[in-house]
Amino acid sequence: MSAHRIADLGFARLDLDRARRTGTPEVVYAAGKTPAQTVACLAALRDGGSALAWATRVDDATAAAVLERWPDAVVDAEARCVFVGPLPPAVGQVLVLTAGTSDGAVAAEVAATLAASGVGCRRVDDVGVAGVHRVLAVAPALATADAVVVVAGMDGALPSVVAGLTDRLVVAVPTSVGYGAAFEGLAALLTMLTACAPGVLVVNIDNGFGAGVAAARIARSAQGMAAQR
Repeated sequence: MSAHRIADLGFARLDLDRARRTGTPEVVYAAGKTPAQTVACLAALRDGGSALAWATRVDDATAAAVLERWPDAVVDAEARCVFVGPLPPAVGQVLVLTAGTSDGAVAAEVAATLAASGVGCRRVDDVGVAGVHRVLAVAPALATADAVVVVAGMDGALPSVVAGLTDRLVVAVPTSVGYGAAFEGLAALLTMLTACAPGVLVVNIDNGFGAGVAAARIARSAQGMAAQR
């Protein structure tokens, strides 16, 4: 087995072979890093052979620093992501649903992660269970998706409802949206973990990136199986 390549920057040790092993490259988590550190990480990933390097949880100062270094970089302000290099062509489709407009930033991170992973995305916002007819209206779209990501705060009930309408895997993302007793997403997380409908995979609170990676792997596997038929 060949040695794993590492880019040692002193403050970070970047895994240059992660994409080869897992299908998902090392992605820079910019929160807690200075703009210069994030730029250095992205540059090291590019120098290490990554056609696309990207960072999540990027603030305005970091986005500006990235654009100064790479004027053609793509900044997704809603998703708080930056991309250096071309996005891959999209295969398959993941349906991303939000319970409410306030869940939009996390859903945007899901969508951005899917795009960077080379998977198509259709996003439908504000289909929460407070108006269950809105959920039923998107039911036909569930059957055409390779996977479904449901982003919800408050009571977090939407993933269970969706999972009862489809045979697709539902990736549930609790958000920190809600009044005091929602405990910054803990209530939604516990609801999703105890969902009565089977087939629900739950990621951590506000973890749109993790949900996007999971859904992308499902979609790519589904597309690969379809191609072999």
